[in-house]
Amino acid sequence: MAKTLVIAFDPAEVASGAGFATALGQPFDVLLITGNAANNAGAERTFLAGLDSVPPADSLTPSLVALARGYSHIVAVSSMRSKDIMARLAGALDAAMVTDAIAIESPTVYKRPIVAGAAIATVETLTEPVVVTFRPAGFPEPAQQGEATLEPITLELSQGSKRISESMHGGGRPDLTQARVVVSGGRPLKDAATFEKVIGGLADQLGGAVGATRAAVDSGIASNELQVGQTGKIVAPDLYIAAGISGSTQHMAGIKDSKTIVAINNDPSAPIFEFADLGLVADLYDAIPAIRAALDRGK
Repeated sequence: MAKTLVIAFDPAEVASGAGFATALGQPFDVLLITGNAANNAGAERTFLAGLDSVPPADSLTPSLVALARGYSHIVAVSSMRSKDIMARLAGALDAAMVTDAIAIESPTVYKRPIVAGAAIATVETLTEPVVVTFRPAGFPEPAQQGEATLEPITLELSQGSKRISESMHGGGRPDLTQARVVVSGGRPLKDAATFEKVIGGLADQLGGAVGATRAAVDSGIASNELQVGQTGKIVAPDLYIAAGISGSTQHMAGIKDSKTIVAINNDPSAPIFEFADLGLVADLYDAIPAIRAALDRGK
């Protein structure tokens, strides 16, 4: 019988994975690598690995291979982690693989963006199992919820590479790929302190995540894990605010599924205005303080 295994690297990915599995139209189980699950989102079984952090791909894959056998589809949210781990898993399983799926036509046919999002390809898988990473924007979280029946499971890690340390920025902000609001900044932010004060301040006021362009990351203004775009993270929030971002093809490929894009740029000919739902031609150093003041008055 066709059945899906949703691999969630943290609890925030469980509901998105359930949304994809529901759209696929098959019963599904969930494997949660880190953290705990508040509900099973309609899963038949929820496996709880209980790891403190996500191990490197070469250490984790052998255990995933053993667990994944017997499933027709193994799926995960598109992220930097899944790009690494799911690709290795597909190779170990000798499985077909589809990356960045945005729509399902059938359990064997998917749509995915190509050419930096300028075109949409329809791809067909001709074998099982199938490993899929997907962009969550196209797959609403299922209405079915319930108490999770957790089944503790031990994932034996192989003696591959070992992560010595991990540094993350952003404090208690939501995960960039899961946030409903994302505020991103570009190179005009000048330095890291200014970036955090201006972009981070607005994001915190809106309860959102912080993103950055590749140019901002390459300039040392923002940290690497904040990069949004084709070579960074793919986001699909309800609201994406782009401040001081011109709108390169690389960046737009990472935000095209956002429900509402707001652009703030002092150049009226900036390409991002062609894609934005709302555009403000203004200096971000004037616009963002005014927005924050208006939000304070609204409270």
